[in-house]
Amino acid sequence: MASTYTPLGVELQATGENAGTWGTKTNTNLQLIEQISGGFIEKSIAGGAQTTALTVSDGSTGAELAHRMIEFTGTITGNQIVTIPIDVQTFYILRNSTSGSYTVQFKYATGSGSTFTFSATDKGDKIIFAAANDGTNPDIKTLSIGTGIANVVEDTTPQLGGDLDVNGNDIVSTSNADIDIIPNGTGDVNLGADTVQIGDNDANATLTTQGTGDLILNTNNGTNAGNITLEDGANGHIQFTTNGTGTIKFNDLAYIPQQALTSSSNAVAWDAQAKPNAYHLTTENTTFSAPTNNVEGSFICLEINYNGSHTIAFNTVFEFAASTAPTFTSTDGKTDILVFRYNGAVWQEVGRTLNLSES
Repeated sequence: MASTYTPLGVELQATGENAGTWGTKTNTNLQLIEQISGGFIEKSIAGGAQTTALTVSDGSTGAELAHRMIEFTGTITGNQIVTIPIDVQTFYILRNSTSGSYTVQFKYATGSGSTFTFSATDKGDKIIFAAANDGTNPDIKTLSIGTGIANVVEDTTPQLGGDLDVNGNDIVSTSNADIDIIPNGTGDVNLGADTVQIGDNDANATLTTQGTGDLILNTNNGTNAGNITLEDGANGHIQFTTNGTGTIKFNDLAYIPQQALTSSSNAVAWDAQAKPNAYHLTTENTTFSAPTNNVEGSFICLEINYNGSHTIAFNTVFEFAASTAPTFTSTDGKTDILVFRYNGAVWQEVGRTLNLSES
């Protein structure tokens, strides 16, 4: 009776056969088993869309399908299919080292059993089982755990080839693009750290809300907490709200920068919101017009530096003590300082210091 062969090419010698060559054939079989258990082969599948059958060599070494690890190589310009005979039962370590954004499918030559496919962007490794579990429609099964490191913590330089899917919620990172951290449903993003730093490469760091919501900073999850609110919308306020009888405390100098007011056609326009702490260097006789953007309860301060003997007058919205404007210094090299508070209708004088020497 003649010898037969396994699906991977190992020769099964019949009793009494191969006198004088039995040892050679046995050695070949042992080499085949060694190849099947730990052999490596590079297989080029370069080209357009095609099907490549891995070869078997009965009774000799070198069969493509009889290697433990198979690395697919070459530049592919179409989707690829790699097949093995329908009766092969073994497991493979496959590596997709092709170049080109096309899929590589590994399957049995015939039948409708399950298959494994490297996606167009998957240039990685996979352990698969050729189950030979059905005579007509056998399955290719994949190992359900990852290869390489056993735990993510062991990878000190992890990289992703695509989006990170966290239970259906993506962390997206592409070249020069944003990283979006999106919670599930109405869930929050919690940062469990004592210190959170933002900004990079000495650039300004910006916190911005999405949509029309305000930006609110508070403590203790908002329980018994004061807060700072940056209101959304045109002309929105910035609000500092204390907790209970708490105060707003500045441990260092707090100041409102002084800004210039200029006179044009013998009049000075004054935006109280933009320039609450103002100074004016006289260039002509002038009148301070009614301020704009007034807010009830706010204060404004004015320093007048006389650059010549110019006269000063104020709109009637300014109310002075005893309803009488002071006699302004109007002398070159002198300074007058005035403070007003807005009561909702007029700017009431709070204090004045006149006839100071310019420093």
